[in-house]
Amino acid sequence: MKQREEIDEKKMKETMESIRGKIRETVQRTKEDCPLVPSVTNTVTINLVANAQLAAGGSAAMVYLPDEGEGMAAAGSAFYINMGTLMPFYAETLPRTARALRAHKKPWVLDPVGIGIGSLREGLLQCFRALPPAIVRGNASEIIALANLWGLGENLQKAGVRGVDATDSVKSARPAAEALASFIHGAVAVSGEQDLVTDGQTTVMSEGGSEFFTKITGAGCSLGGVAAVYAAEASPFIAALTAVQAYNLAGRRAEEQAAGPGTFEKYFLDALYQAKPEEIAGNPFHMV
Repeated sequence: MKQREEIDEKKMKETMESIRGKIRETVQRTKEDCPLVPSVTNTVTINLVANAQLAAGGSAAMVYLPDEGEGMAAAGSAFYINMGTLMPFYAETLPRTARALRAHKKPWVLDPVGIGIGSLREGLLQCFRALPPAIVRGNASEIIALANLWGLGENLQKAGVRGVDATDSVKSARPAAEALASFIHGAVAVSGEQDLVTDGQTTVMSEGGSEFFTKITGAGCSLGGVAAVYAAEASPFIAALTAVQAYNLAGRRAEEQAAGPGTFEKYFLDALYQAKPEEIAGNPFHMV
């Protein structure tokens, strides 16, 4: 039994080191390539999303209209779709964009903000079941709600969505996250006090971050945008984890200098921009 435990521990260490190496490579390639990653995103948070993508090493472009979505799906290296503030014309923009992304075999990130609010949002999210993203990023309640909407498990708990806020814990969202990741053959990132990232088989928890993330608008939305930047350079699991690691490192560093939410956002963007590949890879995380 002891020998088995030693073998398992050795295998886990090797897996962790392999993941760290891939994170380092992803950050480095992103800085070198500056991939174009367009977004249809929350109008409340659009500035922070774009600035965070630029700080991570990507090139940002904000999209609204159906023909823009199709065109940028072809031109970009990856794409980000955030459901936060829906416009009526998004009923056409989002499905057309998702179909174009599939046709061009481009990875994209879905943030199901506000799931459960309104029939337009629910219908679009249901549409994405047949046009799945490479990565889903959300809080615990959003992830549970999306897994239930897509009918991915009989024993999943019901989500406690309250507007755009979560009432469920990250730990409780693990079964839903793993079911979602397996269904999309990609990765899911669940944001909270600790962040969970899974591809359905390997699940890790990333540590760090800052309480100030809950005091500014757009922390989660911009995380999704940065995950899309890294998705242009890496597998869904590594892209999602790299983004989470970068945010937890930069958030912790920014909090050390910030006097409040306003200065935190400024220092956070600086810290994200300055973070080195080995520092992002070295941010504490563990397998669960």
